[in-house]
Amino acid sequence: MTATNCSSGSGEAHSHGVLFVFAAGVLWSTVGLGIRLIEEAVVWQILLYRSISLCLFLYVVLRLRSGEGPLARVRRGGLSHVVAALALVVAYAGAIYAIQTTSVANAMLLFATAPFMAAVLGWIVLREPVRLATWVAIAVAIAGIAVMVADKSGGVALTGSLAALGAGLGFAVFTVALRRGRSGDMLPSVFLSALFAIAITLGICRYLDLPLILSVRDGGVAMGMGVFQVGAGLILYTLGSRSLPAAELTLLSLAEVLLAPLWVWLFLGETASLNTLLGGGVLLAAIAGNALTGKRRKPPPITAP
Repeated sequence: MTATNCSSGSGEAHSHGVLFVFAAGVLWSTVGLGIRLIEEAVVWQILLYRSISLCLFLYVVLRLRSGEGPLARVRRGGLSHVVAALALVVAYAGAIYAIQTTSVANAMLLFATAPFMAAVLGWIVLREPVRLATWVAIAVAIAGIAVMVADKSGGVALTGSLAALGAGLGFAVFTVALRRGRSGDMLPSVFLSALFAIAITLGICRYLDLPLILSVRDGGVAMGMGVFQVGAGLILYTLGSRSLPAAELTLLSLAEVLLAPLWVWLFLGETASLNTLLGGGVLLAAIAGNALTGKRRKPPPITAP
C-alpha cells in the first residue's frame, strides 16, 4: 500500500471515529428526555427495566462479536470487572435520581466531572501522574460546581445535585477499575453491571413494595433506553474510540452534555437556572481546556448514565 493510500485510510478511519463517537453522544444525550417521558415509575423501576433490555442487547452483541458467553469474559477480567460493574450500578441509580429531581442541564453538567474524579482516583489508587493543567482544570471545575449548587437551598434539588456528583464518582471508579485490571473492553463490565442492577433493583422493589409491572408507556420508554440510549451508544463509542485520541474524545463527549438540555427544552420546554448556566459554562471551559492541553493518547474507557 502506498503512503497516499495509508494516509487516506487513516483519514477515513478518523472521520468514521468522529462520526461514531458523536453519534454515541447524541444517543446518550437522550437520557434526560427519556426519563422526563416516564409518567409514574421511580428510579428503581426504571433501572430494572432499562437493565433487562440492556442485558439482553449486550448478550447478543457480545455473543456475535466473540462467539463466547459474556460471563466467560467477565471471569477472565476478575475482580476489576466486578468492581467496575458495581460502580456502574451506583452511577446508573444516581443519574436517574438526579434527572428526576433536578434540571437535566444541572444533572448532565455535574455528570461531566467524572473524568476529573477519575484523574484524582487514578493518582491515589494507581499512582498515575496528573498534569499541572489537569489540577488547574479541576480547581476551575470545582468553582463552577460551587456556582451551580449555590442556588440549591436544600431539599430535593440539592439532593439531586449530590446524586449527580455521586453518579460521576461511580463512572470514575468504573474507569479506574478497568485501568487497574488493564481491560481495554468495557462491554463485559457493562453487561455484568446490568445483571447486578437487575438483582439489586428487584430486591429493592420487593422491599419497598413497588409494582414490578409498569404501564406500557413507562416500561417501553425504560426498555428503549436500555437498547438505544445506553447499549447502541456504547457500541458506537467502542467503534469510534479506536481511532481517536483522548483530547478529541473528550471534546466530542461534550455533545452529550450540551444536547441533553436542548432536547428537553425543545420538546418539553424545560429551562435551566442562571446559576446552572454560569457554573456550567465554567465547568465546560475547564473540561475543554484540559482536553486541548492534553497529550494525544488513547483514553481509558468510560460510559454514560
